[in-house]
Amino acid sequence: MVHVLSSRVLLRPSDPERSRDFYGRRLGLAVHREFGTGPERGTVYFLGGGFLELSGRAEASPAGSPDVRLWLQVEDAEAAREELAARGVEIVRPPVKEPWGLIEMWIEDPDGTPIVLVQIPEEHPLRYRPGI
Repeated sequence: MVHVLSSRVLLRPSDPERSRDFYGRRLGLAVHREFGTGPERGTVYFLGGGFLELSGRAEASPAGSPDVRLWLQVEDAEAAREELAARGVEIVRPPVKEPWGLIEMWIEDPDGTPIVLVQIPEEHPLRYRPGI
């Protein structure tokens, strides 16, 4: 059995400065650590129970790649929509209560990586399961 101590998602943005602006200033993620120097330096952000690392530079924008999506749980999807819109983040799809009971809102990072912000209502089984 592998004992995982920590985890992170690694992204190679096509424009590291633009991506740092998006994740740090617009999305408001707190910096865990930075390493290296110059415009391609690495930045690791807190991501709830894990981390998001931006490091290096992609040769081309990975937009449209079906391989990576970020799932971020938020307390209030509508409040997140208002805050992100005020910071100039394009809302791809506003908060909607899905048939499976979660409230989901979609945005994209500058390279087109899809990001879903999810609110889990109090009555949803992901938050509370009677008898368990």
